[in-house]
Amino acid sequence: MPLGFRSGRPEGPLPGPQLDELKETVRRLLDLDEDTAVMIRQLGCTESGCPPLETVVAVFPMDGPGRRWTLHRPAGQVTEDDLRAALLGAPQEGAHHP
Repeated sequence: MPLGFRSGRPEGPLPGPQLDELKETVRRLLDLDEDTAVMIRQLGCTESGCPPLETVVAVFPMDGPGRRWTLHRPAGQVTEDDLRAALLGAPQEGAHHP
């Protein structure tokens, strides 16, 4: 279930089982080890053309730079196919692309 909306403010992590499932899918798709941190956040977006909620996936390996991806839908609607399409493409370099 998606979390409540507060314009432009972080909405926080998802509830336990759903968050764990998304993180495990990210780990599997990217073949990450347990030392690599995976963060998934649902954020409110106020930019023109942006959906009200989007999901940011970030990975932080111990021995290299972090990477992040933005999925333009609430975290509760993100599927494995969405993650596969986003993660196996190029990671974003901090830019927002509606």
